[in-house]
Amino acid sequence: MSRIEVKDVSKSFKDTQALSCVNLCFEENTIYGLLGRNGAGKSTLLNIINNRLFADSGRVTLDNKSLTENTDALSSCFLANESNLYPEGMKVSQALKWSQEFYPDFDREYAKKLCESFKLPVKKKIKDLSTGYRSIFQNIVALSVNVPFVFLDEPVLGLDACHRDLFYRTLIEKYSEQPFTIVISTHLIEEAANLIEHVVIIKNGEIIRNEPLDTLLDSGYCISGPGAKIDAYMEGKEVIGVDTLGGLKTAYVMGAPASQLPSGTEVSKMDLQKLFIRLTDGA
Repeated sequence: MSRIEVKDVSKSFKDTQALSCVNLCFEENTIYGLLGRNGAGKSTLLNIINNRLFADSGRVTLDNKSLTENTDALSSCFLANESNLYPEGMKVSQALKWSQEFYPDFDREYAKKLCESFKLPVKKKIKDLSTGYRSIFQNIVALSVNVPFVFLDEPVLGLDACHRDLFYRTLIEKYSEQPFTIVISTHLIEEAANLIEHVVIIKNGEIIRNEPLDTLLDSGYCISGPGAKIDAYMEGKEVIGVDTLGGLKTAYVMGAPASQLPSGTEVSKMDLQKLFIRLTDGA
């Protein structure tokens, strides 16, 4: 089985510690969600994995081969992000043709089909594309390169609701027909939650959660009810957050619910976005 391993990777920019001794594995044929607040270190990590940025320490390997020193291993990865690797004055149609030079398995016919579906103006120069269409262009290339590991950094940046829905459906169709590893870094957690199989949460440059989505969601729960009863229930429990609305409270609690709950209270499952917000609150 192919896997990318991030081993003891650290990176700082002047006085800012972007990543602190990160250890992580991306297994083959899995959809990962890489989640974190602004400045948490997500983009830095993706750039290091794809050799667009060098770590201060640590290493990244694909099947025990260094991605930094091995161009063959690096050709198994593709990162789509805001940074455009194509000449800005190049037309979209030329850029798609150019992609075949770097990625031998690039499916140009599939890319053309996606351009039609997303109504991407292929005769336009890349520099003249809107933010949304630049994202679409990057996503089309990412889905057409046919490499084992694809990294998508904010793939729906600038996309309207219709284009986002089309992108998610296209991604799932492609993955269902031809499984590969996808790592999605996004702030639209609620939308991406239906795609993700495994969650990695990064906070202040450190990995604080790394587990299958179902396991993560089963690790906590919400309990709602009258404030006084919720206050009493929270005693001695690992509470990661509380919401108050009038006389009602909702507590976000890690672990399993008590076998006997106070009358007038209700337990519900935490969704990914709520859990993410509570886990990454504070310093």
